[in-house]
Amino acid sequence: QVQLVESGGGLVQAGGSLRLSCAASGRTFSSYTMGWFRQAPGKEREFVAAISHSGGITYYADSVSGRFTISRDNAKNTVYLQMNSLKAEDTAVYYCAAKRYSTLQAMGAMTNIGSWGQGTQVTVSS
Repeated sequence: QVQLVESGGGLVQAGGSLRLSCAASGRTFSSYTMGWFRQAPGKEREFVAAISHSGGITYYADSVSGRFTISRDNAKNTVYLQMNSLKAEDTAVYYCAAKRYSTLQAMGAMTNIGSWGQGTQVTVSS
C-alpha cells in the first residue's frame, strides 16, 4: 500500500492561509483517489476534501467549500490542501488518505481507506 507523509501544518491567525502537503511513496500514486480529513479535540474525524486519481474532479465538505482547494502533482507523488480564510473552527489535526480507484463520495464516507498519513496539526488563533 502507498505510504503517506504529511507536512505544512502550523499556527496561523484567523483569516490567514496554510498549504498542507502529503508525499506518497511508490510508483502507482496516480491510481489513487486522495483525500484530506481532520479531527478536532473531542470531535470525530471528518471529511474535508477529495480529488480524483487524475486530478480532474474535486469534492469538498460544505464547511470548507470556497475556502480550501485540493490539488495533486502526480509527477511529484504529492497532494496538497491550500487553506485560505482560515477560521478558528478549522483547528484540527489534518490527515491525508489514499483509496485506490475510489469514487470521491466513497472517500468522503471514509469507507475502506487504504492508507492514512501521520497527521499534521493546524491551529488557527482568533
